[in-house]
This record gives sequence, C-alpha cells and structure tokens, in this order.
Amino acid sequence: MRASAIERNTSETKISVSLDLDGLGAARISTGVGFFDHMLDQIARHAPLDLEVAARGDLHIDAHHTVEDVGITFGQAADKALGERKGIARYGDAHVPLDEALTRVVVDVSGRPYLVYGLKFPSQKIGEFDTELVREFFQAVAVHAGIGLHIESLAGANSHHVAESAFKGFARAFGKAVALDPRRLGVPSTKGALTK
Repeated sequence: MRASAIERNTSETKISVSLDLDGLGAARISTGVGFFDHMLDQIARHAPLDLEVAARGDLHIDAHHTVEDVGITFGQAADKALGERKGIARYGDAHVPLDEALTRVVVDVSGRPYLVYGLKFPSQKIGEFDTELVREFFQAVAVHAGIGLHIESLAGANSHHVAESAFKGFARAFGKAVALDPRRLGVPSTKGALTK
C-alpha cells in the first residue's frame, strides 16, 4: 500500500492529510479556503490519487499559514507514501491548457527538493485568494516531498485559469512520476537511493 496519513498541529493551524498514490481520484477537502479546496480537488482527480485534507487555520489573519501548512503536510504524506521510491517512473511532465492559459510542469521525484517557479498571474487576487500563495504551496510541497519541481506559465490572461492549469499540470506530472513502472524493480537512480 502506497498510502499515508500525516497530522500537523501548530498554534496557527491544525492539518490532517491522508493520501493514496494508487487511488482513483477520490477527494474530500475542507480547508476553509474555497478556491484552495477547488485546486486540491484538481490534484486528486487529475493525478489521480485519493486525497483527504482537513484544515483549520488562522483565517481571521489570512490564508497564508493554512495554504503553506497544507503544502508541508501534503509533501510529508507523499514522501511517506513513496517510501524508498522503488519501482517508480521518477520523472513526469505535463503541458496543461485551460482556455487561454497554458502551463508546463516537470517533476523529478529525486529526493532533492527544488522549486523553479515561473507562474505569471495577471492579478494579485482570485476572489479572496492571494495568488502569491500558489508559490508558497508548491514550495512547501517540493521541500517536504523531496521533489524537483519546475512550473511555468506559457500563456494566460485570467488568473483563475492560470492557477487551475498549474494545479492540473502538477497533478498530471506528479501522477506520472510516482506511477509504478513494471520494468523497474529497484530505485530508478544510479546512486541506488532517492531519499532526502
């Protein structure tokens, strides 16, 4: 079973994440941030993986801590579910359009966390959601999942479309990278390990 559950409790947030890398795309998401819930649902459905997220955060301040801490906890859950990372494809990439928006995402499940971020948002807000929080989420995921993540806007005039194509692109690329490859029996690395 490539599944895990992680809880993170701080003075700012209380987060629980469970995921199954071999799931079928089922999602149960509740963070108190409607747009963010919608984006997390995209990850589950388009990877696909089964994902449950329950978060209570200091939203009276803003959504920053909630979004970042969900990214941390999701990354930790993914890292735990991957275990020694044996038999995985390791690399995944996707170009995902949404109307005028187009995003390229490339993932390396390398054990070496790194984010190259090139999303361009026409506005600072999507409803009440700060677009700068997209970077905070993906930075936290990359660091705590131990993945190399390149994410870049190729086109986009609508911030909602840019964000949604990015989350769908991440889902597709991540899903490919963590998929089991029947030709690989061990860890796909000449080093023999893909851990942080």
